[in-house]
Parts: sequence; structure tokens; C-alpha cells
Amino acid sequence: MGRYAAIIALCSGVAGFSAFAAAGRGKGNSDMADKQKTGTFATFAGGCFWCTEADFEKMPGVLEAVSGYTGGRPANPTYKQVCSGTTGHVEAVRVRYDPAKVSYVELLDTYWMHVDPTDEGGQFADRGSQYRSVIFYHDEEQKRIAERSKAALEASGIFDAPIVTDIQPAGEFFEAEDYHQDYHRTCPADYRLYRAGSGRERFIKDVWKDGRTPPRAPDGLDTSRSGPSAGGAGASGYSKPDRETIRRSLSAEQYRVTQRCGTEPPFMNEFWNNHREGIYVDVVSGEPLFGSLDKFDSGTGWPSFTKPIDPANVVERADRSHGMARTEARSAAGDSHLGHVFPDGPKPTGLRYCINSASLRFIPKEDLEREGYGEYLKLFEKR
Repeated sequence: MGRYAAIIALCSGVAGFSAFAAAGRGKGNSDMADKQKTGTFATFAGGCFWCTEADFEKMPGVLEAVSGYTGGRPANPTYKQVCSGTTGHVEAVRVRYDPAKVSYVELLDTYWMHVDPTDEGGQFADRGSQYRSVIFYHDEEQKRIAERSKAALEASGIFDAPIVTDIQPAGEFFEAEDYHQDYHRTCPADYRLYRAGSGRERFIKDVWKDGRTPPRAPDGLDTSRSGPSAGGAGASGYSKPDRETIRRSLSAEQYRVTQRCGTEPPFMNEFWNNHREGIYVDVVSGEPLFGSLDKFDSGTGWPSFTKPIDPANVVERADRSHGMARTEARSAAGDSHLGHVFPDGPKPTGLRYCINSASLRFIPKEDLEREGYGEYLKLFEKR
């Protein structure tokens, strides 16, 4: 798109690209037309809308993704006007989705994994304010979720630079010219050439390698405090420290596992063969995760548990990295990558929480009171 896309298009033999850019107006969308469509709307700007549209259309539960312009003036702008960078509009994609099949949180995950949220001047090879990254919220709930998601990404340390993606209320959306719609399908060779040449694909692979995924903000937690809560397990007394604190407090291996979704070697980690009584807490936030009474020898070389000490403290989410369909386990407040959950454990749950030692801190039974976890002593009382 813009100057770079025009070069790509001309080099690849797309006749009349300049004429396309100068001709036709985007199609404004009336409220009546929107109301006649089923589903819920979400709007994202992430640079070239050819790429953003293609990325969202791949998601199960997405009913439609439309390229267009929003955020500025005039109404019904042309591609040429938007490319000038003087209208205030950005290239954006309006996503219509089925919330019963895909959540807004999952849409945000996909969005973060396909943009550079630290770039103030555009996206990849496309430069200018018309290519900046923006999340346009359609209601207060989307605003709340987007703001928490952005804060979690900022705190994660995945990016060294600040997250500059704007979060703004959605305004009128104007569909782009017809030749821009589904460009990844109508001109697949040119689209692939552009996507690779722009640097977007290389950036995505570098940042999100090894199955890394965007962090998710725990819902309903008091992030002003950290450490054990007087309210007990699962209460809102645990939070994720700031990025610099995490970097200072964790070893390189702990950081790689918890913040980068890494996996430690089997049989070469601290707790795989630990048989002492006590509890295991998140090495980042301190929230209680697992107890020694639920630990068993799975033969895998990693600490394995039949269940969490409090289900509210462990979040499970789909993980499709490395060509596999798995269930990832993360701590609720710390948002640390813990490991994965498998349906091959012993009774009574039939589950195996396969957890990295690097994600855990072990507190022996005799130290629970001193460390502020005295309420868990009752787990070890003789019955």
C-alpha cells in the first residue's frame, strides 16, 4: 500500500494500479445496513489493510473482514486522499464476528501478533499516520478489554520499546474501493510478494517464535498490590510486577519460560523429583498454584499435578503452536506461562498439569506461616 505497494504492484505487473488509486470513492456504511447483519463488530488498524484483512479472515468465528477507512475527514474518502496522510483517516479493517465462536480477547491476540505496536510512524514499509496502529472500540466493554490487553502486553517485556497503539472510539467506517477487498485472494502472488517485501512476515516470525503468544490480563484483579492476600487463595491480592522488576528478579531461564513461553529440559529442572511437603507458587506473582499432595510422578521429567490448589489461580487457553492443538496453563494474576494440561493423568481428575519448574517457587510446609501462606497448613493436617 502507499508508495511501497505501488512499486510492488508495478514491478509485479498489476496494470493500472495508479489509476485504481486515483479512482473511485470508498463506500460509507449506514447504520441500517449494519443492523441487518448478524454478529458483532470490531475494528482494527494495523498498517496495510490487505494484510490485516487476510489475518482476521483466517480466524474461526470471523464472519467477514472488510477493508476501509476511518478516524478522519472527509466522508467517503478515496484511497488517494487517505494515502496523502492529510485526512486523519487510517487504513482499517472492520471485523464482523460470532462472539459464541470467537471472543474479542482472541481477536486482540491475533491483532497484537500481526502488528508492530511500538511503531509510531506507520507499520513496516508503509510510513505515515494513515498506517498507524489503532484499536477502535465499539462499546465500553471493548474499551475495557482493549486497555487491559494493551497494559498486559506493555508489562510482559515482549517488546523493549513502549506500546504506542492508540485505543479510540469507533466512528463511521467507509469501505475501501472494490479492488482492495480480499486482495490476498484476487491477487495472491502480488499479495505474497508485498507481505514478504514489506518486512511484516519476518517481524512476526522473529517476535512470536517458539510458540510465544500475547499475554492476557487477569480479569477483576486488583493490580495495585502484590504478594499473598489476606483474603485467601484466589482473592485479588496478587498482581504482575512491572517489566523491569520482572527482569531483575528472574533468572534467564525463569524469564525465558514465564515471559517467552519457553520449555525447560526434562529431568534437568529443580522440582521434577521433589517429594517434600509444601506448595508451589508463581515465581512472578507469588499466587498459590499447586500443592505437593496433588503432585505425582508422570515419568515425563517435569513436575506434574492432578489439579491446581485453587482453580481460580490457573487459566487455561488454547495453544496451537508448533502444529499441535494443546491446552496451555498460565497463572491468573502473574500471567506467567506455566506449562500445559493433558488428559492422561491419574484419578480422580484424569488430568496432568505438566509444569515447568522455572515457573514455580516451592514453599516447604514448615515455612508456610512465615512466608504468609499459613492458611495452607490445613491441607497437611492428619485426617
